[in-house]
Amino acid sequence: MRQVRLALLALLLALPARAEGPGAVALAEGIGADVIFLRHALAPGTGDPAGFRLGDCASQRNLSDEGRSQARGIGEALRDSGLRIAGVMTSQWCRARDTAELLDLGAVVEEPGLNSFFGNPDARQPTLDLLTERLATLPEGAEAGLTVMVTHQVVITAVTGQTVASGAAVLYDIDTGKAEPLPLP
Repeated sequence: MRQVRLALLALLLALPARAEGPGAVALAEGIGADVIFLRHALAPGTGDPAGFRLGDCASQRNLSDEGRSQARGIGEALRDSGLRIAGVMTSQWCRARDTAELLDLGAVVEEPGLNSFFGNPDARQPTLDLLTERLATLPEGAEAGLTVMVTHQVVITAVTGQTVASGAAVLYDIDTGKAEPLPLP
């Protein structure tokens, strides 16, 4: 019997962390979160290939099969979490837009303020200015729900100070700038 209990405990400890019910809701409410910044799901490589064109997915680094599966799993975890989602916004990059759509959390709105400026330091401040303008228009407070913003590591780090892996999320309070990682599968 002891071996069965140890085996069950080992199995439970091996399960991935998920944004679950009261834990995710309590975390979001605890910091007064208005936004979930989500880095796009797995897209092998770094940056974009030479010849990158914003409106042409064939010229971009795109989600892998694993990334598409990861995005669906994140969406499922968010739907199951008890978090109220007010809307979904995305960078105009295909890997971010595809992630946002695969989350299946509702209509997806493209937001240029979420675009990457990796490798393009001249685009950094104009992009962050657009994002600041957009953040000022979002509904705030628990009753309004959270806006999911699918973007890139450089944007998330610039706003929250946190470095995130593909498919990772950060809860963010617009008023205080407080940010906390949100555990996802």
